[in-house]
Amino acid sequence: MKIPRIALLLVLGTVGVQAHADESPSTDSASTAPIEHYAYGTTLDIDKVITVTEIADQCGPVPAQMTYEDSHGQRHVLEYQVMGTGCSNG
Repeated sequence: MKIPRIALLLVLGTVGVQAHADESPSTDSASTAPIEHYAYGTTLDIDKVITVTEIADQCGPVPAQMTYEDSHGQRHVLEYQVMGTGCSNG
C-alpha cells in the first residue's frame, strides 16, 4: 500500500512542477529589461520575485541576478554580489 501512495505523490509532484514551469515568464521579456546594479542603501520595490540565478561554485564574491516585478507591474533585473558556494570551512 505504501508504494502506490509514493508513486502517486511522485506523479503529482511532477505535474505540479510542469504546471509551474508553464507559468514562468518568457526569457524575451526578461532580456529586454536593463540590468540594474545594487549598491548598499538602494531602495527596492519588490512585489514578486520571478527568477534568481544560481550561485557560482567559487570561493569569494560572485555576481548573481534577480528578475522581479515592482508594485506597478514593471519588470526589473537586479545584479548584486553574493558569496560563492565553493569555499570550504576546513
